[in-house]
Amino acid sequence: MMEATRRFLVGMGLPPGDLHALPGSTRRFPDGAQYRVEIPSTEGPDALAAVLEEADRYHLTIHRVSQGSGVLLLTDDEIRAMARLAQARSMEISLFARPNAAWDIGAMTVSSGGKTVSPRLRGQDQLVYCLEDVQRAASLGIRSVLLADEGALWVAGEMRRAGVLPEDMQFKISVMMASSNPASILLMERLGANTFNIPTDLTLAQIAAIRQAVSIPLDIYIEAPDDLGGFVRLYEIAEVVRVAAPVYLKFGLRNAPNIYPAGKHLESLSLALSRERVRRCLRVTIQTPCSRGPALPDWPFLCRLILPQKVQPCLEIRKKRHMKYENCRCQNCCHGNCVAQSNLRACHHRRRIGRCGRSTHAQPYRCAAGIYRGSRTKPRPGS
Repeated sequence: MMEATRRFLVGMGLPPGDLHALPGSTRRFPDGAQYRVEIPSTEGPDALAAVLEEADRYHLTIHRVSQGSGVLLLTDDEIRAMARLAQARSMEISLFARPNAAWDIGAMTVSSGGKTVSPRLRGQDQLVYCLEDVQRAASLGIRSVLLADEGALWVAGEMRRAGVLPEDMQFKISVMMASSNPASILLMERLGANTFNIPTDLTLAQIAAIRQAVSIPLDIYIEAPDDLGGFVRLYEIAEVVRVAAPVYLKFGLRNAPNIYPAGKHLESLSLALSRERVRRCLRVTIQTPCSRGPALPDWPFLCRLILPQKVQPCLEIRKKRHMKYENCRCQNCCHGNCVAQSNLRACHHRRRIGRCGRSTHAQPYRCAAGIYRGSRTKPRPGS
């Protein structure tokens, strides 16, 4: 009987069960990268500036920041300031579309068995408030919002299809949605989700099964806040990337308080937490080679204050997609993060800072994502 059920699932395009063989994912981001880095709980322009300062300090690329207190708690000027900072770095910003049941006067959210309703929208008025948050964010140049309610996702998707929202508006699904199996997450994708934050406690086999069923990027906490389990999976980074690509590696903090809704009364704490989250990203450079690829300048969900400027990678990348770099002087040579695979020569990952201030690879390497194979063309000196 169980085998008949598994065959039926396979016929629907779903895996027959959790994939304990841990097959590697062949899916990639549009530029061929396997993973990107996200910093959550970036609650305003000051926090974003702190994130960027720390990223520069450690020579890291942050591809996305997300915010949790909600669009309503940011002023127009604060949202525009965040959009300008992110647009200058070709970085995505995702703002939470609030409110939810936990911020309302209902009692079920504080009951022992009712906490699961906390992230959902309570009543039709809250759905209206949430959609107003989405539209306000879009009007101020933001092209990515966090949603935690399937009804809001469905209606927002219809608004995007009808032209009420920009066609490049992206819906990032919060970890609080809590869908935990391939069928549920595939349903969210069909409703319009563009990226999905899976629960923090899924095994690699469960993640592999989800990846087989869905095509959108997965967001995975490598270090989860205490109120989401407090799990620390730093040692699993390489396997998470191999199995779940394309994946956003999300760095929360254990032993840190929940600061939602944030404000000036928590500003010093918020900034300190933002800086430490970036420092945690150094684990990526230890676990995986070639972690400094730039964010894509042509992603549809970049801030739209002005047309984004193209990030100019190494000289020959615009002419040939497949190449091998030697002694490259530009940190953009990786053009996306990758994980070494056994049949390719891995990046030696020894860098020094050249006179131009950019990272220099001390050894020849072949990008393990398989993007630059074949040609032995070298970039000209100074490129």
